[in-house]
Amino acid sequence: MKHPSSREFFAYWDRMRRTAAAPDRSAIEPQAVRELLGDIFVLSYDAEAGYPFRVAGTRVCALLGRDVKDQSFSALFTPETRREIENMIAVVAEETLPVIAGITATSGTGETAHLELLLLPFSPRAHAPVSLTGVLAPFESELCKLENFGLTSYRYLHRQEKLLPRAIRKLQVARGFMVYEGLR
Repeated sequence: MKHPSSREFFAYWDRMRRTAAAPDRSAIEPQAVRELLGDIFVLSYDAEAGYPFRVAGTRVCALLGRDVKDQSFSALFTPETRREIENMIAVVAEETLPVIAGITATSGTGETAHLELLLLPFSPRAHAPVSLTGVLAPFESELCKLENFGLTSYRYLHRQEKLLPRAIRKLQVARGFMVYEGLR
């Protein structure tokens, strides 16, 4: 993560999830991230509607040149990139796996803008619509009315876990002296 807004929001989201794969929506307090709210948004996990914005911060709306509530998130992207961004959203929502992405867009003056996109899942709740949150933050200042979003790179963020090979776990619970072949 390169953008400070992405790093700060991910750190907060990570603290709120504790040992779970993702935090509950109610665990995220706007007051705790008030400096970041302009870059934060919430998407509805509704493929037919193009994953519409449920909420979007003021800087996100300013980047897009309009209020984007209830408008399609995936429609921001070029047709070549749209399928890939929709697949990323599905992985984030269904597998509760965060993703960080490099994004380019064209400004109203024809210049290329560089942004960072962070998508974070919420813990699914019974009888509640699935949603996800994230940050869309530009690296350049004074940008507005961006369009033709493209994807330059992305990676899924796996939880750092201390995984032990099965043979070593057996050694930890073994009593007395045991020999396991193949361990070095």
